[in-house]
Amino acid sequence: MYKISAFSKMTGLSKETLRYYAEVKLLEPVYIDPSNNYRYYDDGSYFIAVLLTKLRRFGCTIQEMSAVMNDESFAHLEGLLEQKRDKIQSQIRDLLLQVEEIDEFLASGRE
Repeated sequence: MYKISAFSKMTGLSKETLRYYAEVKLLEPVYIDPSNNYRYYDDGSYFIAVLLTKLRRFGCTIQEMSAVMNDESFAHLEGLLEQKRDKIQSQIRDLLLQVEEIDEFLASGRE
């Protein structure tokens, strides 16, 4: 088992984020020592932390991450990631159109 400080270094999640994830029941420590309240995580916790890190990187909200974590079959995960991908692709198209508009505007000013 890993203390919160070691687990934080392993996962790249800050201690504050780990405490928050425990508070909202996304990633709870596997053991809290009653004598000193130290939080401990295990290898299974590491897998969950990696998943949560990826979901945050993909722009998922805490509510979306909770829905994924509560669906033990992870059936919700595929649909959510497809939605995120589609949204990102739409944003890319919009940005490319903006770049074209800027280029056209600059070109018209030079004429």
